[in-house]
Amino acid sequence: MSEAERRWFPVMVVEPGKTRVGWIGTGVMGRWMCEHVLNKGYQVTVYNRTKGKAQPLLYKGAKWADSPKEVAEQSDVVFTIVGFPSDVREVYFGEKGILAGTRAGMILVDMTTTQPSLAKEIYEAAKAKGATALDAPVSGGDVGAKEARLSIMVGGEKEAFDAVLPLFEAMGKNIVYQGSPGSGQHTKMCNQIVIAGTMIGVCEALLYGYKAGLNLETMLQSISKGAAACWTLDNLAPRILQRNFDPGFFVEHFVKDMEIALKEAAAMNLCLPALALVHQLYVALKANGHGKKGTHALILALEQLSNTVMERKEGPSEQN
Repeated sequence: MSEAERRWFPVMVVEPGKTRVGWIGTGVMGRWMCEHVLNKGYQVTVYNRTKGKAQPLLYKGAKWADSPKEVAEQSDVVFTIVGFPSDVREVYFGEKGILAGTRAGMILVDMTTTQPSLAKEIYEAAKAKGATALDAPVSGGDVGAKEARLSIMVGGEKEAFDAVLPLFEAMGKNIVYQGSPGSGQHTKMCNQIVIAGTMIGVCEALLYGYKAGLNLETMLQSISKGAAACWTLDNLAPRILQRNFDPGFFVEHFVKDMEIALKEAAAMNLCLPALALVHQLYVALKANGHGKKGTHALILALEQLSNTVMERKEGPSEQN
């Protein structure tokens, strides 16, 4: 960035007790991420469509605002993590949206997974007001959010990234600046493509092991420590065995992410056949009423295809 471009954005020093933080979106992940910021001593103002979901944060000292605009008016840095691109657009560009209350010098940070083009649009709109915006999607699910171990991938101006790094560090462990506006979202698409592949691999391995008569817990002890080791095996395979499909990340949100990736890939003349296959399986899962389940519920679609429902089986070591 040239000196001429740099002049429009004043350097901000982020400090607990001084920097006012706004937070919009207190769902499965956002609630925990915001709580970590609160615990670091920052003054936080929150908004969520359903006020009840923000109540744990209000009990801990967060202030409530009646709209995203009010959050912006009372904040120096505003974070958003909502559901869909349409939600992001409304939260930023709506009549009572963030940009309606944005002042020069502010930093806006969208942590929703959305289109790179929308991230660039938000950046340009913020810049027109003398502010700036970062796209900073995350990976790690509800567990990573609760334990402040998220991976955060960030696009936007490097100066803005450096300024809010202490806030990112309150939420995550692997925080990487990726480059210009939209780069964080493109990186998240790479992340989701890998997750799609590992998720179907884990689910198919469990089905295969079940039909082969293996003790699945024992099987996982072996493969999770070799070349197949991955986050999905460690964190979601045990939930599948327990038939616990509570969401760390919603099926319907993952469908949205894969659709963004496929659309971006098509624009670059890329063919991603594995992603397209997994996307169709998740579309079927959602169509069967499982959109609010966790992404590991993919096993349900594969079970249906094979006319098999996994139940716990005793392995050889457990048989009498």
